[in-house]
Amino acid sequence: MRSHLLNDLTAEHYRRSVTEAVERVAAKLATTDRPFTGVTVDTLSPRIDGIDLDRPLHDTTAVLDELEDVYLRDAVYFHHPRYLAHLNCPVVIPAVLGEAVLSAVNSSLDTWDQSAGGTLIERKLIDWTAARIGFGDAADGVFTSGGTQSNLQALLLAREEAKPGPGGWEGPAGLAGLRIFASEVSHFSVRKSAKLLGLGQDAVVSLPVGTDKRMQTVALARELERCKDDGLVPMAVVATAGTTDFGSIDPLPEIAGLCEQYGVWMHVDAAYGCGLLASLKHRDRLTGIERADSVTVDYHKSFFQPVSSSAVLVRDAATLRHATYHAEYLNPRRMVQERIPNQVDKSLQTTRRFDALKLWMTLRTMGADGIGELFDEVCELAEEGWKLLAADPRYDVVVEPSLSTLVFRYVPAAVTDPAEIDRANLYARKALFASGDAVVAGTKVGGRHYLKFTLLNPETTTADIAAVLDLIAGHAEQYLGESLDRAS
Repeated sequence: MRSHLLNDLTAEHYRRSVTEAVERVAAKLATTDRPFTGVTVDTLSPRIDGIDLDRPLHDTTAVLDELEDVYLRDAVYFHHPRYLAHLNCPVVIPAVLGEAVLSAVNSSLDTWDQSAGGTLIERKLIDWTAARIGFGDAADGVFTSGGTQSNLQALLLAREEAKPGPGGWEGPAGLAGLRIFASEVSHFSVRKSAKLLGLGQDAVVSLPVGTDKRMQTVALARELERCKDDGLVPMAVVATAGTTDFGSIDPLPEIAGLCEQYGVWMHVDAAYGCGLLASLKHRDRLTGIERADSVTVDYHKSFFQPVSSSAVLVRDAATLRHATYHAEYLNPRRMVQERIPNQVDKSLQTTRRFDALKLWMTLRTMGADGIGELFDEVCELAEEGWKLLAADPRYDVVVEPSLSTLVFRYVPAAVTDPAEIDRANLYARKALFASGDAVVAGTKVGGRHYLKFTLLNPETTTADIAAVLDLIAGHAEQYLGESLDRAS
């Protein structure tokens, strides 16, 4: 079994095995003609359930043959131009190269003696991102597993900063008085974080949005004042720069002004909108982000990086102390005095992959302008898609895009029952997925079912969008025709 360990004696075995796997994936990418095969759970489950994990195949080629049957053939391929569903991007080749390197070397980014240069590369990328945000020299941050973890850590820091100091409130009674303010279309991880941080059920105050799906700052000001009048503690305001459903960007300068006025921690969830940090055309849409106390970025959404690649950044590095714990066997306090840089001092994680290498390889190969150009392309594609939808009488489109998301609903002229239109849209989405011809997402707006394009593939064209709209209409019309037949 030692022949399977990666070391100096097995380097050639490693080279052959990885080459064979890469060739299979490359062949799959080159021949995939639709984003999904339409395989069902009932079809795929027996294949996987029938595999006895206690009876290995002892041969890499045989294992790859099996993998073709249980995964590669039926995977959902994000690189296909008609995958239009969730916040999943096609990945750039330099980042995939970085993934291959970091997996083989297997550095752990918690301490210097496990990563050395990896530590400094991650720190350099944090500094680069902080500068793009507009933070000063006091900024810092750390890579995370994704936006949910980044938001959790940011709100942990906000909670600790909200404490009045030694001798102040502690325990459940004090926590129950904390309030977090976020728009009604903010990410679910805000409420999830509040629960994990021990706050009360009423801790998150949901603020209304306008027709543009942006937080109404008049409502924020009113709620902040009410919080103060009620003797409660405004812990944080979460502004979203790229909501999951609409790609909308909250009015960051106005929110920053209110946070400064009331002395509240401002967190910007830019997991989606962080691509604008590299944009050549639309960077101004993030104006005000530099006034935040913390920012979430997801490179694996709009920097075209493989999962996972994310970070949380703070304007004041000192606030990261709230995540610091020293263990004698890992990062004793003396290392700080010796100026040994340990990233675990800033992180909620301990063992952590060198995910920063993927972004490093991308920037060193393509440059920030290369990333920004790709993100600008999908934003412009969304604008063209919005024009198509706005001119198509079959569809109702909710809002003009700020980033690259379109939310819309098939609205047949002959049907007036909103519930029946709901069912037609749901059916169309499911039927389209089952066909494998395209993949779209869904959500609810005003209690009604809508469909969603999340456009993160620069290879997608307006012709693809128009073709998928025709497919959706066809499936919806089929459902409505069959429904009419059943009724008669």
